[in-house]
Amino acid sequence: SSGGDCSGIDFSHVTGIYSTDYAFVALKKDLGQGVCWGSSSSGGDCSGIDFGHVTGIYSTCHAFLALKQDLGQGVCWGDSSSGGDCSGIDFSHVTGIYSTDYAFVALKKDLGQGVCWGSSSSGGDCSGIDFGHVTGIYSTCHAFLALKQDLGQGVCWGDSSSGGDCS
Repeated sequence: SSGGDCSGIDFSHVTGIYSTDYAFVALKKDLGQGVCWGSSSSGGDCSGIDFGHVTGIYSTCHAFLALKQDLGQGVCWGDSSSGGDCSGIDFSHVTGIYSTDYAFVALKKDLGQGVCWGSSSSGGDCSGIDFGHVTGIYSTCHAFLALKQDLGQGVCWGDSSSGGDCS
């Protein structure tokens, strides 16, 4: 199933709907619940996910991230090589989440830090990237740009043929 059959879903109290390429999640923020359907390998199975305190949901093509910004926590599910595994990531002080098709970056703007996960060829490896003075992050399918607008600079990473090289 690729998310096409939602006949058994209770949409009452839904505060947001999010999607990957092959799955949906319906967030019931006020109830601390989420309902997923579609391809399990692309995030369609969220059984066991605690949706309490979720402040936002983000996605790549095959994975979801439920951010609990107030708690400094996040939980990911779906394809691990597409960002579905964020175990060990510290989400404290995160000010923004951005994604390519197969990777996430969590920006900690006030600390001048960023953390990436998912496919390294699509931006999931940002080791060596200086996130100081970053004013915004933008993405293509396979690359990120961290803009340092005040300095008139930008730094890119990911697939060079998709914009990952702006040197």
